[in-house]
Amino acid sequence: MGTRTKAKRRAFIRTDICVACGCCVKVCPLGAIQIWNGIWAKVDGSRCVGCGKCARECPASVIEIQEVTV
Repeated sequence: MGTRTKAKRRAFIRTDICVACGCCVKVCPLGAIQIWNGIWAKVDGSRCVGCGKCARECPASVIEIQEVTV
């Protein structure tokens, strides 16, 4: 019997072009996003459930929701 992998959705932020406006932080229902050093947003992968609210809110469109295998 093989092991099964489970797909999970998670937010990924293009930190190279994120302007740290904080819009994603305000809408994240689980507090999974923080502004890091005042220059970009960072996702806590253990808290993010990939709901997509941050991606829809981001004015710079730098957040993508992707499936990851856990």
